[in-house]
Amino acid sequence: MAEPNVAEPNPAAPNLGTPKPATLFSGVGVALVTLFGEDGEIDPGSTGKLAASLAGRGMAAVLVNGTTGEAGTLTGPERTALIEAVRAAVPAGVPVIAGTGAPSLRQAAALTRAAVTAGADAVLTWCPPRCADLAGYFAAIGEAAAGRPVLGYHNPFIACADIPVDTLATLPVTGLKDSSGSPDRLLDELARYPGHTYVGSSGLLALAGPMGTVGALLALANLAPEACVRAWSGDGAAQRDLAAPHLAVRAGGPARLKLLLAGAEGTSPVSRIC
Repeated sequence: MAEPNVAEPNPAAPNLGTPKPATLFSGVGVALVTLFGEDGEIDPGSTGKLAASLAGRGMAAVLVNGTTGEAGTLTGPERTALIEAVRAAVPAGVPVIAGTGAPSLRQAAALTRAAVTAGADAVLTWCPPRCADLAGYFAAIGEAAAGRPVLGYHNPFIACADIPVDTLATLPVTGLKDSSGSPDRLLDELARYPGHTYVGSSGLLALAGPMGTVGALLALANLAPEACVRAWSGDGAAQRDLAAPHLAVRAGGPARLKLLLAGAEGTSPVSRIC
């Protein structure tokens, strides 16, 4: 299996303090859509081809089977097929991260083991609802990951993906993807969390990069990878240019993103969710 990319393929964000050493990737990565055929079945070949194209356009990492990838609609074999296709399609130096969040630790651990076997370089997971032992949960996921990096996932739009900033430093994870879109939350993380913060919202990239996030994992990078890189690097004009598609995708989710992507790139607009 290829070693995770530790280089900095995207332009460096302006540095306002001592940079944190990258452990998985730095720069902008894409939270990849899952492409389906007209019959609603997964199309691993086309999904892998899209991932390869985005890597060629500057994406530093690819997240497969995440929220943007409609993971909740995918079977175990479908998840495996997508990881294998993407890992085979993108360059060895671009880490493939697999989403493995699930309603229970048992399910999430099984998804994590399967993802590693399929070729994932790292996993991103959210905690089960009402989890009383977040540290124990992530420790078990780390064991299932067999030494691969584990990223936590904070997303207040998902009831079970809420990780308080106060607990972050106690969790055995490499870093966190924060999709809250809250600048206050992001500033709190950067001030108090010693791990690696990856912004998950394309609405505040021009803040996130200059303030010191290690990188980003973005749904909008499927559609506008170069603009996302520029915005994360501190380009305010690029951030403003992203406003309309960002708001459209925020309101419409993966289905809306796929329609926009189909218009721009001719990919399939089929989605399993409304």
